[in-house]
Amino acid sequence: MAGKTDKSAPHSPRMVNRKARHDYHILEVVECGISLQGTEVKSLRAGSAVFADAYVRVQDGEALLVGLNIAPYAHASPLMQHEPTRRRKLLLHKRQIAKMASHARAKGHTLVPLTIYFKAGWAKCEVGLAVGKRQYDKRQALKDRQQKRDIAREMHRRKR
Repeated sequence: MAGKTDKSAPHSPRMVNRKARHDYHILEVVECGISLQGTEVKSLRAGSAVFADAYVRVQDGEALLVGLNIAPYAHASPLMQHEPTRRRKLLLHKRQIAKMASHARAKGHTLVPLTIYFKAGWAKCEVGLAVGKRQYDKRQALKDRQQKRDIAREMHRRKR
């Protein structure tokens, strides 16, 4: 019964930064690896990451994930714990880092983490090049989403 195996396990957590999609227009998305310690991996597999105030900074030719809070792993000893808000290195090619840095230097652009997930056993992060939304853009997006939801609900009701 050796069937086709899926690289991403269905039970692996996918942590999503929902506030980033609300606050920013995402122009481009890049998938990259994250350099983590052992207890950080276990804590991420448990689904305990907080994206509040997280962003990506390009510094000295390296991309760093700053402000991501990964809670300490509950089943590890205090000596083995990691620092919850330490800077984590993102694993990208030099060309990708240079491209991201040049885009981020443009006025009003920033790099934000969108999701963290596991792919073939490796921790991955999607980083988005983003431009901030205005308040009226946010309200319009909420209105459009509500209208789509109402239309879908009505269409489902009419099918019956």
